[in-house]
Amino acid sequence: MTSFEQQIVDLRSYLLKFARLQLRNEVWAEDAVSEVLLAALAKPQSFENRSQLKTWLVGILKHKVVDALRHHGREISGLETSEDDATDPLELMAFKTDGHFEQVPADWGNPEQNLDSKQFFEILEICADKLPATQGRLFLMREWLELSSEEICKELGLTPTNLYVQLHRARLRLRECLEINWYSKAIAP
Repeated sequence: MTSFEQQIVDLRSYLLKFARLQLRNEVWAEDAVSEVLLAALAKPQSFENRSQLKTWLVGILKHKVVDALRHHGREISGLETSEDDATDPLELMAFKTDGHFEQVPADWGNPEQNLDSKQFFEILEICADKLPATQGRLFLMREWLELSSEEICKELGLTPTNLYVQLHRARLRLRECLEINWYSKAIAP
């Protein structure tokens, strides 16, 4: 096995984790990753060392995930509204009647510094995985797969308003999770 092939094999578990997080279906994730690995191994000359191998493979995987979502769009079962999804986002924010926060949000300092932290992304991934299925899938499609709102609405038969509300709720939950699991620990003595 060449070094290139071994590197690809070593990245399989990372790619599978990424695909599972995006698709939330084991079989679809396995299929998408298999297609990526086969494509990379069939045409290694396509990797031109303009980025890291991991970045290149994730780029291919993003396209495979989008294809899988489109192909299985009618089969997606996670888009039913759950009790968790129906919660009013304002309830999550805990506002007082005068419009001020019940609890002042944590000071995040300089969040851009955290973008270089592997631990931060691990916590972010855990928080995203804990989102209700609908919110998680929509958030990942919009923010990580970088699909436009119009594409998501068309693919999943959502109204723009519904998509906006679900994304807003997902961001609120992510913020809360990050404040609890990352930022409060970063500023704790």
